[in-house]
Amino acid sequence: MTDTLTRTAPKRLSTLDKWLPLWIGLAMIAGLLLGRFVPVLSDALSAMEVGGISVPIGLGLLVMMYPVLAKVRYDKVAAVTGDKKLLVSSLVLNWLVGPAVMFALAWIFLPDLPEYRTGLIIVGLARCIAMVVIWNDLACGDREATAVLVAINSVFQVVAFSLLGWFYLTVLPGWLGLDTQGLEISVWQIALNVLVFLGVPLVAGFTSRFIGEKRKGRDWYEETFLPKVGPWALYGLLFTIVLLFALQGEQVTSRPMDVARIALPLLVYFGLMWFAGLLLGKGIGLSYARSTTLAFTAAGNNFELAIAVAIGTFGAASGQALAGVVGPLIEVPVLVGLVYVSLWAAKAWFRTDPYAIEAGHLESRTS
Repeated sequence: MTDTLTRTAPKRLSTLDKWLPLWIGLAMIAGLLLGRFVPVLSDALSAMEVGGISVPIGLGLLVMMYPVLAKVRYDKVAAVTGDKKLLVSSLVLNWLVGPAVMFALAWIFLPDLPEYRTGLIIVGLARCIAMVVIWNDLACGDREATAVLVAINSVFQVVAFSLLGWFYLTVLPGWLGLDTQGLEISVWQIALNVLVFLGVPLVAGFTSRFIGEKRKGRDWYEETFLPKVGPWALYGLLFTIVLLFALQGEQVTSRPMDVARIALPLLVYFGLMWFAGLLLGKGIGLSYARSTTLAFTAAGNNFELAIAVAIGTFGAASGQALAGVVGPLIEVPVLVGLVYVSLWAAKAWFRTDPYAIEAGHLESRTS
């Protein structure tokens, strides 16, 4: 991942990158074991929260996101905002298709488990604004497009999350004659989540590029500075995964059958949304870089927000909270796997080499 995250010239996956699933798997196992056998760590993490946000996990996400957002060429963002096909497709997938698909899957797979079902629906409402930057970068997606799409998703998250929660948990089930469930969440909590996990690293990344290029030029910034900060994305990712799984390790390991039942609709959801995004992008004529960005922003979810909402509304020991925790347990390995599927699809479907030039500036030839 170190080479991938500091890529400024044509390269292939380094040895470290090829073993990325192993590092992530080991981080997940380490976190689960720590949560299971060192309960004092889980208690300590739970105590370090501000506004429903875990401070250590928040720091890990900031460290993870900063290097990728520092690599965005912000002078190219205007070109993305003019791509109406990309923007409209992303909004439709994230705010119309995604929540509806998760609602359907939750009721199909968990008709007898209302707590887990509600937790899954909450996961489907929390659109990704954090880890998607990592998956997109690894898959050679368009960095500028990712920055724009996560910013748009963040605005919609503040405005639409509570409204969609009311619709999918109360209104729509009532129309269909199904069980209803309320959801109480403040706009401030959602706004704080967006500010921490997107606003801070986005401002830091923009400031770094602006100051670095102004003082020493773009060549120095991209060839000297970025390779130094790039590896911290990996460190932040692994640190976040360890802490996240340690926080709920006891719940996950003590209820394996429940975890398995929650995992199945999640597996279907991530696969459906990712392939829908990639195929839609190709179908409307987007390049590989923007198609894969569309796919990952559609498939990813803001697990931190989902977990915070579930815990704040239903309690830390609730089934809704467990469903939220299982979200990243499934999402992380699945989306890592889809990074490799995406790199294969670049050549097989888009007839382009994803490493031909710097990720995010690749003009691929669609078939």
